[in-house]
Amino acid sequence: MSPVAIVFLVLAILVVWGGFAASTVFLARRPERTDYPPGAVDDHREDDAPAIRDT
Repeated sequence: MSPVAIVFLVLAILVVWGGFAASTVFLARRPERTDYPPGAVDDHREDDAPAIRDT
């Protein structure tokens, strides 16, 4: 392999595994969402008609 190919290989490995490590750390710090909206509330979205577009 040429030196340029090796440099690009190492760069690609660092990007992929660095992103994996960063996402693992992020999920370890914030594993679950804690502020969900209240459930079982009818917001009447089905009462609104869909937008009519002349296409």
